[in-house]
Amino acid sequence: MDSFIVQGGNRLIGEVEISGAKNAVLPILAGTVLSSGKNVIREIPLLRDVKVMKEVLGTLGADVSQENDVISVDSSLIDSCEIPEYLMRKMRATIFLMGPLLARFNEVRISQPGGCSIGPRPIDLHIKGLKALGVEFTEGHGYLEGKADELVGADIHLDFPSVGATENIMMAATKAKGTTIIRNAAKEPEIIDLQNFLNGMGAQIRGAGTDLIKIKGVQKLESIDYTVIPDRIETGTFMVAAAITNGDILLNNVIPEHVEPIIAKLIEAGVEVKHNQDQIKVTGVPKVKAVDVKTLPYPGFATDMQPQFMTMLSVAEGTSVVTETIFENRLKHADELRRMGADIRIESRSAIINGIERLSGSVVEASDLRAGAALVLAGLLAKGETRIDSIYHIDRGYENLESKINNLGGQITRLSTTSV
Repeated sequence: MDSFIVQGGNRLIGEVEISGAKNAVLPILAGTVLSSGKNVIREIPLLRDVKVMKEVLGTLGADVSQENDVISVDSSLIDSCEIPEYLMRKMRATIFLMGPLLARFNEVRISQPGGCSIGPRPIDLHIKGLKALGVEFTEGHGYLEGKADELVGADIHLDFPSVGATENIMMAATKAKGTTIIRNAAKEPEIIDLQNFLNGMGAQIRGAGTDLIKIKGVQKLESIDYTVIPDRIETGTFMVAAAITNGDILLNNVIPEHVEPIIAKLIEAGVEVKHNQDQIKVTGVPKVKAVDVKTLPYPGFATDMQPQFMTMLSVAEGTSVVTETIFENRLKHADELRRMGADIRIESRSAIINGIERLSGSVVEASDLRAGAALVLAGLLAKGETRIDSIYHIDRGYENLESKINNLGGQITRLSTTSV
């Protein structure tokens, strides 16, 4: 299993190109199932999760090919509605195929999804929404099977603005008879991107980005050539990297509006942030100020940026409080940061962080994707050498992270080990 060896103490200076959004491309790749033609998706990040989604589509019968950051998916030969258990266990995002398969074939068979260990993420909202469209579900032998004579539009109120449930219901409703309304819908930019992709195929959806989305069902969807949005979490991670290393980084291929909460908190911490339409320049300071952070559904502060900010605040001037309201187990990285000398106390779903002068290199383990990114940042600012194990989590969500950081003047080496 691979590890990162990070040498701390270098300022990160230069330019970095932000990759396509992981959380946009996965549902969009799932959405290619809705048409029976060849779809071309551009600016695909080279990630472990994308590789799994390609494998799933191939298992279903799709013809999937990739050249650099462009994936072509011909869904015309799909002949299966069952997602193998071993692939479901590899990645939670395989759940996005429920809606498209039901829309096109009126059936789907899956096992419970896998993914990061950041707390319970039940799929009950997905099931509730799909049931409202006319799907009947049965469980047995570890599998969940959904079938419908036809999908019929419905008025659906989500108990929580779940991103995954919103997207799954959107895709299923594209071919449902009549109109579907999703109330208390999630507002994330990735949902707007999915709407734009589906509408480009011929769907009739409006309202993405608000809490009310309307979908008028159509009979057929066509293939499309589409470019995904840049990754706002990778954007935020490199912004924090500039802040904590007293660096100076120009980020290209970004949408500043997608990271407004991060910009606001960095400025509050004393960091200089400037931006135009598709670039952000972050200039760090010798010592950031303590700030309080509370994660909330978009457009609030993203839970996927909470671990990276905890790293930054561990060396801030003063005491900060980080409150996690989305995932109950998303504070595991605090234990690893304490291994590096951080003064962090956990109380329920909050972390009280007393800033120290500097972290110290240690051996730590990535418990999930964003925790892994946080530990990379910690290694960059720590004194000495840090080894980060279980970096396969990081590979799920960051494209060529070590290369991008090394190009900015950081020192990260991938240590590959062969298991027998």
